[in-house]
Amino acid sequence: MKRSLRRALWAGAVAALTVAAVPVTSAFGAGSVTATFAAVQDWGTGHEGRVTIANGTGASVDTWRIEFDLPAGTTISSAWDADVTSSGNHYVAVKKSWAGPLAPGATFNWGYNGTGPYKAPLNCTINGAPCGGGGTPTTSPTASPTVSPTVPPTTPPPTTPPPTTTPPGPGGKKVVGYFAQWGVYGRNYHVKNIHTSGSAAKLTHILYAFGNTTGGRCTIGDSYADYEKAYTAADSVDGVADTWDQPLRGSFNQLRKLKKMYPHLKVIWSFGGWTWSGGFTQAAQNPAAFADSCHRLVEDPRWADVFDGIDVDWEYPNACGLTCDSSGPNAFKNLVTALRAKFGSAALVTAAITADGSTGGKIDATDYAGAAPQLNWIMPMTYDYFGAFNAQGPTAPHSPLYSYAGIPQQGFWSDAAIQKLKSKGIPAEKLLLGIGFYGRGWTGVTQTAPGGTATGPAPGTYEQGIEDYKVLKNTCPATGTVAGTAYAKCGANWWSYDTPATIGGKMTYAKNQGLGGAFFWELSGDTGNGELIGAIKGGLG
Repeated sequence: MKRSLRRALWAGAVAALTVAAVPVTSAFGAGSVTATFAAVQDWGTGHEGRVTIANGTGASVDTWRIEFDLPAGTTISSAWDADVTSSGNHYVAVKKSWAGPLAPGATFNWGYNGTGPYKAPLNCTINGAPCGGGGTPTTSPTASPTVSPTVPPTTPPPTTPPPTTTPPGPGGKKVVGYFAQWGVYGRNYHVKNIHTSGSAAKLTHILYAFGNTTGGRCTIGDSYADYEKAYTAADSVDGVADTWDQPLRGSFNQLRKLKKMYPHLKVIWSFGGWTWSGGFTQAAQNPAAFADSCHRLVEDPRWADVFDGIDVDWEYPNACGLTCDSSGPNAFKNLVTALRAKFGSAALVTAAITADGSTGGKIDATDYAGAAPQLNWIMPMTYDYFGAFNAQGPTAPHSPLYSYAGIPQQGFWSDAAIQKLKSKGIPAEKLLLGIGFYGRGWTGVTQTAPGGTATGPAPGTYEQGIEDYKVLKNTCPATGTVAGTAYAKCGANWWSYDTPATIGGKMTYAKNQGLGGAFFWELSGDTGNGELIGAIKGGLG
């Protein structure tokens, strides 16, 4: 990923989706304790259901157990906030161990994702007795809830309207974006922003960056940001504040809420990055032990439902990044093979890799093609080719799609990386094109065209030489294009970055090459209404 952002900026610091949006509910029981099933969203091939248990009695309910059957053509594929088991089409849901007693007049919600269209459950019972108190359970999908009107709602109304969920992927293409864990500090970018910007509906996958690699193991990167930070109602995805005693907080819990709102979304935990890739060298000495540690961490019961797989961001195997590795050309392949064996075929296992297309460069240093069969997809980081890490220039676009006259280094452009990887036998559909949601810039520049000299990095909000697109589009609007990307000179500063227009051209390239889609670093660089991610999705459609 982005070189500079590996140096983490550590300093600084579903409310109920209205059932009316999908008017399909089924209620069981009349009086006392009731259970109401509701379709929160239904997109034909799948659906999200919510079950509300209401205690209409005058005494606490210490435990509850719901049994029900689902009609043919619909199944539960995952559930949260209840322990759900099944035998054929018969399901049993019981209270989580962390959930306390249900007080008089209180309600409790649990939810699930299902395959097929929503269909009302049949033969529902609560705590071993017919839900209707001996009567016939209501099975009509249009039946109205029978919760007592005296039971007050315990969840405030949502602060934002319910989202419209679209089927995953434009034309089957992947739209994958990184969420940087340290963005919750100085950048004040939170999981909620993925929803309010409209980006969640356009993404297919979110990569959570980063987990650490120490002692040959997968480890937590920042426990406060990951699962300890308490969110207020205003900053929470669903408008519901965290409580002091809930079992999971932080970005992990916010991602759980986001996935409930957008059931098509998958979340992958990424490990490594520029700063934390050094640990992969020790991990490569015992890939099975590393894979076992990663599986235990990703599948920790506190957040197992949040993550759908693991991403390896090793910068760079058998080559140099922040540190140098000499594990050999097979180390990366051995590592991802062990991860696939441990996580199984159902999990997502992905990798961000070098985009150095030069002869004898970083792509040639590692057997990426040998690892490809174990990976769902591969993300060559086709950005950061040039920047003010070479303080005197020459100025050059950091994410060129093609070569151009005067490019500072051969093989340092996106198409060179894509063609080299394809020539090694990696299927095009397993490759995603990388986009940076930021620019790189120099100062002390007198020449407008690329190739000028400089005196150092241009000023940036968080780090010299780097600035978000959302800032540059206003402070230094693009005036020219080169090699499929944009640039601008503003005073003595020279910047290169992608715009919605150049992203459109890159997405045309991705489609023409038969690539699997695109990915980007990272969400907080986009505008508040998601201009760049909209260009990615629109361009791939």
